[in-house]
Amino acid sequence: MSKDDGEQGMARPIGVDLFAGAGGMSLGFEQAGFDVVAAVELDPVHAAVHKYNFPRCAVLPRSVTAVSGDDIRAAAGIGNSRVDVVFGGAPCQGFSLIGQRALDDPRNGLVKDFVRIVRELDAAYFVFENVKGLTVGKHRKFLFELIEEFEAAGYAVQKDWRVLNAADYGVPQDRQRLILMGAKKGRSLPDYPKAFAERPTCRDALADLPNAEEFERLRNSDSIETAVFGKPSGYAKPLRGIGNDAWLYGHPRIWDPKKLTSSARTEHTEISRRRFRETEQGRVEPISRLFKLPADGVSNTLRAGTDSARGAFTSPRPIHYAFDRCITVREMARLHGFPDWFRFNVTKWHGARQIGNSVPPPLARAVASVVIAALGVRATRPTEAVDLGDEKLLSMGNIEAAAYFEIHNPIGRRDKKSGARKRKQEEIEASYALHTGAQLVDGVAG
Repeated sequence: MSKDDGEQGMARPIGVDLFAGAGGMSLGFEQAGFDVVAAVELDPVHAAVHKYNFPRCAVLPRSVTAVSGDDIRAAAGIGNSRVDVVFGGAPCQGFSLIGQRALDDPRNGLVKDFVRIVRELDAAYFVFENVKGLTVGKHRKFLFELIEEFEAAGYAVQKDWRVLNAADYGVPQDRQRLILMGAKKGRSLPDYPKAFAERPTCRDALADLPNAEEFERLRNSDSIETAVFGKPSGYAKPLRGIGNDAWLYGHPRIWDPKKLTSSARTEHTEISRRRFRETEQGRVEPISRLFKLPADGVSNTLRAGTDSARGAFTSPRPIHYAFDRCITVREMARLHGFPDWFRFNVTKWHGARQIGNSVPPPLARAVASVVIAALGVRATRPTEAVDLGDEKLLSMGNIEAAAYFEIHNPIGRRDKKSGARKRKQEEIEASYALHTGAQLVDGVAG
């Protein structure tokens, strides 16, 4: 990847994204002034979407357990250049507290690999994000061991770790994430970003978007070539690419702002629509257990569904505050802080999963900005516009995406012979997510 110099002729700092997903953290760090040169992501469908949105970023479509610091340097073509930050968050479903030392449990190996890669890249800084459940009860033991692991690797850790709410950083969504930051010993530790004074609302995020149900084509497609958008709010303007500061410190993308994307319709029965209409904003519809967005408030936490190996549960998308339907993937993206040029897999299931699994870019950007400040670097704006990737990357399933990357498909199909106990646990987890908007981490809400 070319390290694009900004207006001042200065090289931009380098970042590496682990457990990258579709790229929520990649985008936030890019918008703060980093060049994200490499992304590691096991799921080939997510890797394909990342490749589309970040065509200059090297995507390593495999598990972090099979990746070394040298692999990342070689793929990114950065040689011995300094890696300024490694960021990401290991999937929370695998955390186990069995045994004397949690990090020695093989099921927690992904977290140890995160530390290993930070060390192998000799990164100046790291940002580890995860569920807030790691900060409460017995799971604090895991968090303390993780801090010890980073310290043993030569990093000072911000002991005043925080759970940050995306709603405090310009996102119209109540979403809390643990953010753990550290610096190579001898470097200045970043401070946590200060909360914004005002919160954007669901109306700010969605009011200017065309109603997907006005377009027959969106029954069989996720996009239409030309759409009439309404007047955008101050929140929506930069997401539409409007204004001098719309791209922040990120690379401008070449895209068509008249195109409405990620907006495939969902078919509802008239009975469901009536229930949706009768539900008050900010309340849960009692039959479907779906949350109805409050126009003048923020969304509940947007959650991902599960992959095929865990039963392929669909993400519970909220009910629109103005229409008697669930929100579209694009509307989810708006509530998450993704700009309209950012694309997702064309299927509602994959698209919703990619958003629900991601860190909202504005939250990632706020965190990345304090790392930039600790580095003592002045963020610079790239001047070159970047083409997006091949749209075929957006319609690939697991098999097609694995073939594209020339890897074996690592995402297994659901084992139909699995025992009743496993199926029951899946049902419990899915029910819990639908009822509360939270995930379970070893039985603890995340």
